Amino acid sequence: MPTNVLGGELQGCCRKPRTGFYRDGYCRTGPGDHGLHVICAQVTREFLAFSLERGNDLVTPVPAAGFLGLEPGDRWCLCVTRWKEALDAGVAPPVVLEATHASALEFVDLADLKAHALEPGSSA
Repeated sequence: MPTNVLGGELQGCCRKPRTGFYRDGYCRTGPGDHGLHVICAQVTREFLAFSLERGNDLVTPVPAAGFLGLEPGDRWCLCVTRWKEALDAGVAPPVVLEATHASALEFVDLADLKAHALEPGSSA
């Protein structure tokens, strides 16, 4: 099993809605994941609006793709670069450190992730 940013075993992010590049609930990456969906975040209204402004609509359902759309409070595996953009813009959503893949540390500092961390056991 892959490791998380804290050095432990990667935990699941969310199964409802089903998230992750592989749609298995884990924020892990592999060949073909050009967006690096490795940050487990609990999305906020501000982040969803920010993402929409940048051309990534995470709100509108796409039933043909099995995507029901996200609402504030949902957990989702975000692209690490989008989370970093949101951080720089002051709208980074909170993250679940135990469910955020260690590869995120190639793009963001652990201190920034910790500053936006949800408490362990927080529900979506």
